[in-house]
Amino acid sequence: MVDESLVVLIIDLALTVAGFWLLGEALIRIIVPAAKRAGLAPAQLIHIKDWIRLISTVLIIGAVVRLTGLASEFTTLTVSGFIAIAFSLALQTTLTNIIAGIMVLLDNTLRLDDEIQYGMTRGRVSKIGLRNCWITTPEGHIVIISNNLIANGPLTNFTATDRLQKKTP
Repeated sequence: MVDESLVVLIIDLALTVAGFWLLGEALIRIIVPAAKRAGLAPAQLIHIKDWIRLISTVLIIGAVVRLTGLASEFTTLTVSGFIAIAFSLALQTTLTNIIAGIMVLLDNTLRLDDEIQYGMTRGRVSKIGLRNCWITTPEGHIVIISNNLIANGPLTNFTATDRLQKKTP
């Protein structure tokens, strides 16, 4: 006869793995189409998917270790706390720009070939990345502006007036 606690553990593990996997796939289905509409390169779309799947995998491994009892609660919390602090300090600027880039893509604020002005820089959006946007000036120069700066403005988009006004109630 199979031990009842083993069956419960297997069900918990299966539900946890499935839940984190579904969460990752849902994020991919939300973020990647928005990034595609904004004109991100296929290589960048692959990077987005890879990062989301990597985060999901780390969460799955942590949950499995926790559920199986391989690590005590205190050890798991301590290690995950140290890792979170290290990542947040080391990647603070990068994460801020990535999150701002995702918000710019989801808000549909910028698309490729939009004519914009940020500060004293005016030009055409030639590339939208996760961390920054490339603006080609009329003289042919490329100005790279971080997504955090663009998201926090002031940004003038001369070619997206109709598109952006439809979004406001």
